[in-house]
Amino acid sequence: MAVPTTAVGTRPVAALDATDRARLLSGAHHDPHALLGAHPVPGGVVFRVLRPYAEAVAVVVDGRRTELRGVGDGLFSGVLPLDRIPEYVLSVTYAGHAYEVHDPYRFLPALGEVDLHLIGEGRHEELWRALGAHPLTHQGVTGTRFTVWAPNAQGVRVCGDFCHWDGTAYPMRSLGSSGVWELFLPGMGEGTPYKFDITRPDGTHTMRADPMARRTEVPPATASIVTESSHVWTDEEWMAGRGARPVHEAPLSVYEVHLPSWRPGLTYRQLAEQLPAYVRDLGFTHVELMPVAEHPFGGSWGYQVTGFYAPTARLGTPDDFKHLVDALHRAGIGVLMDWVPAHFPRDAWALAEFDGRPLYEHADPQRAAHPDWGTLE
Repeated sequence: MAVPTTAVGTRPVAALDATDRARLLSGAHHDPHALLGAHPVPGGVVFRVLRPYAEAVAVVVDGRRTELRGVGDGLFSGVLPLDRIPEYVLSVTYAGHAYEVHDPYRFLPALGEVDLHLIGEGRHEELWRALGAHPLTHQGVTGTRFTVWAPNAQGVRVCGDFCHWDGTAYPMRSLGSSGVWELFLPGMGEGTPYKFDITRPDGTHTMRADPMARRTEVPPATASIVTESSHVWTDEEWMAGRGARPVHEAPLSVYEVHLPSWRPGLTYRQLAEQLPAYVRDLGFTHVELMPVAEHPFGGSWGYQVTGFYAPTARLGTPDDFKHLVDALHRAGIGVLMDWVPAHFPRDAWALAEFDGRPLYEHADPQRAAHPDWGTLE
């Protein structure tokens, strides 16, 4: 049965202020949720949608579809004679095909006040839970919460394969003085590549990988990837017993290993079949993994990091890496991990002047530069 359709027709369309419109379209608006989505206005509720490549956009309420009017630059708008904001979805038409989707701009922030308070004070001890890309259910809808710290940015947008790497349709909102930007994207989940399109203080744009990403593309590709772990740990015996004997009384013999070159070509899962027995048979109690955090240049052996929270994708997924650690623990082998926060490379898609100004490096160029490595610190 066809869905009933009406047109906005001659009902007045609540126009955006020219300055707000310009800032929104240029990716420099701090609060796109105040402009997009559904908002009460005299005479009803205005719906505004930004979909640059759409042929048509309609609002669907209780199964009834109402076409919005295109007002240029990918903006669609219309006023419906309603006394309150309803539950609704959008019907967006591309190349003759209509797709029903949830509107990202009808959702409240998906990051809590406690997180923002701790981030603002610089004492959040579990930032990986607050920042980055996290699949979750928000207001009854599944999707991914994107959050990034970019205090100097004029604006931030999410982009990826889902929008042909044009973030115009997905501006994020600034969450007060915390410097954090946030957007919940319904329907996004595991395996989605993404980056942040950041509007610098001077108005120029830079496309950046997520500093808190837990998964990345395989270098030399540089996008971050939304990930959700499904690994089930089986190292209960090791975890329960590792503290039973004081460390200073226990034997300690460490085998240091650079995973990509130990037996070149092996994945994390293949290493899990060979490394634990090899280390145990030699009499070592622990392995020390040379840096596995993601890095663009393999020749650095992981000592020039761009993704501190993502195990390198060269050998597999984060769950594949967990499988390796799990196998080592089950074999009675402890795992030590090298971590290199001292410096990072200058790649334009990564951490250097992340939001247009020094953020992860020292503000003084003389102190930020590592003269021996050509990196920043």
